Amino acid sequence: MINKILISFLSLASVTVCQSSTDPWSDTNWHKYVRSPGSADVKPVRILAEETTGNVSNPEGLLDGSQTTIFTRTQTEEEVPSVVIDFGLNVVGLLRIHIEGSSSSSGSLPGLRLAFSETEDALSGNKSDYTRSYRGIYEEDKLTDGTDQTLMAQILQVAVQNETYTWTNTLGCEHGRQVCADGLHGFRYVKIWLDALDSDSPYTSSIGSVSISLVDLEWSGYLGPPESFAGWFECSDSDISQWWFDGVYTVETNIDLFLKNETEPRDAFSPTLDDKWVLLDGAKRDRDPYVGDLAIAALTLYLSHDFPEASFNVLEDLAVHQRDDGWIPPASIVDLVMYTGNTSYAEHYWDVLKKTLDDFYPGHTNNDLGLLDKSASIGYGDYAFLPRSGPITYYNALYIHALNHAAQLATELGHNDDASRWTERAKPMGGNLIARNFDVSTGAFFDGGPCPNEPAGTICNVHAQDGNSIAILAGVTNDTLSTTILDYWANATALPYGNAFYDSSVLGTGDRFDERVYALTSYFELAARFSIPGNEISAYDELRRLYGWMATHDPGVTQWEGIGPGGISYQGPFMSYSHGWSTGIVPLMSNYVLGVKPTASGFSSWSICPVVKGELRWAKGVVPTGNGGSIKVSWEKFGTESIDSLALEVVVRDGTGGIICVPDIGRDITSIALNGEALPVNEAIKVDGGRYSITFQ
Repeated sequence: MINKILISFLSLASVTVCQSSTDPWSDTNWHKYVRSPGSADVKPVRILAEETTGNVSNPEGLLDGSQTTIFTRTQTEEEVPSVVIDFGLNVVGLLRIHIEGSSSSSGSLPGLRLAFSETEDALSGNKSDYTRSYRGIYEEDKLTDGTDQTLMAQILQVAVQNETYTWTNTLGCEHGRQVCADGLHGFRYVKIWLDALDSDSPYTSSIGSVSISLVDLEWSGYLGPPESFAGWFECSDSDISQWWFDGVYTVETNIDLFLKNETEPRDAFSPTLDDKWVLLDGAKRDRDPYVGDLAIAALTLYLSHDFPEASFNVLEDLAVHQRDDGWIPPASIVDLVMYTGNTSYAEHYWDVLKKTLDDFYPGHTNNDLGLLDKSASIGYGDYAFLPRSGPITYYNALYIHALNHAAQLATELGHNDDASRWTERAKPMGGNLIARNFDVSTGAFFDGGPCPNEPAGTICNVHAQDGNSIAILAGVTNDTLSTTILDYWANATALPYGNAFYDSSVLGTGDRFDERVYALTSYFELAARFSIPGNEISAYDELRRLYGWMATHDPGVTQWEGIGPGGISYQGPFMSYSHGWSTGIVPLMSNYVLGVKPTASGFSSWSICPVVKGELRWAKGVVPTGNGGSIKVSWEKFGTESIDSLALEVVVRDGTGGIICVPDIGRDITSIALNGEALPVNEAIKVDGGRYSITFQ
């Protein structure tokens, strides 16, 4: 995450603690927004009646076990019996079919075939939208052709008449490489039909009868009922409140034990992560730990659940696999320490961080430009596998951010030489970036590299959301220039489903980059809008288009890897619709609208600077600070067309201190009262831990 965190420690003053008896955080109304199942046994919610075919009696019985569902097909000329089951939202885990019995006159057992999908449309071809084994890079791993096949095994055939059995969709085959199941899936819909693959002969038959009492799921993600939340958010807009919790649920589907049979099948298994909790990049795929995804997904986890282990394990594994040249992105390491207080982790891997900042980055710096200069020979180097090279704005803005935030951490840990070196290195880079890459004709940064097939050193006339947004957040631009950039981006790239991540498709004409939206990079733009005064209204406009679109289009609830032209998948059924990197609405609301950010490890010092301009009338919530602590914030605006006054209430734990900013309410503030005592106007309020009621008028 890109945070504007104070570098120097605060001089804290003691203030009398408020003894108010009111508690805006005792209301449990926010529980209604929680999406997580209450237990690991998850039942579907409906049958898509219009999709039922053939002879299927009592299909509704599959939902709750109230009556037996029977699939019957007596001859191949008959229509295939099938149902489509809807779990109501994306889920993740192992499907279970509770079988009561079967019969067949063919001499083989009747087979069932299954296809899983996050969206209903992707089931049209009778194949899953994504199957792990089918995506394997080794032929021996490819157990299925895109469907899962099950049967009542011969040894169970006799017993099936008198007993019930539960078939669980565990990866593997019943007979050699025949009658195979693909294992874990992330999905909303599952199609079940009585049928058999020719390649599974003689073990299964496409005719017969199968009786099922229930279909359900063994949940494998993080269970997050209301009592598990260490942090939460609620506001006057129920949609925004719901999207915050939808973001948390998306990350919950991405948390799992790292098991070889349930992760990315393309050589991504790491023995040092085996059987550890990890934060993956998606429920369906890739199911691989990516450090870039943690920049947002880990923040969502830190701000909602007291379970940093899933992020810690990934970062630790990446650290121990650092390349000889020093490569490993460091930004999320700083966030881990700031949000959890785990300074021992930082000390243990300090040399890893130094090697990244002092070996890898300088090794790719163009000293004439004073900027990072990515060689085309390095290959792809970012989240979207973009074919860009040269002094790219995005890479340089990230580098500036990494240097400054690592320097902040170094200061706290007493590594003063490192802090000084990194701060000094970062100082000239912002000016160098503006001089080399800022396009005065549009008021935004060029992407910075050449157009396809053009020579190195030239600048392609194209601008990117990532570099422009992170340059603002890294402090490269002042408020005036930042607003110019944000105005350009809103005017040039606005779509019904968000803001595009490029203003042109020149880097990939067939990919239509100027019609593709990433919530990942949109997070940084939205954070910039909430950070720069006067851009709050545009932040809410973009946020509604982006998160409103995902919430109201199939599969709903979970937040998508990306959105392509026309507001649909940009990768067909392959795309993930439950992707942690897209959950930026969680830190946006907690870090900006509530305004809570750490300014030292574990929130030992902090800032509370709520953004109150915009359409919300009130907001409240809790931000976890590690070790069971929290910061509570509640604010409410009074007035009709303008803000006449603002009431802010804050509770912070003892032994800490920080500042409470004077919020921008759109006009001059004439009085401030803290716990009933008048304070100087327009000065940040320095306080120790305690409870405070503040009125701004």
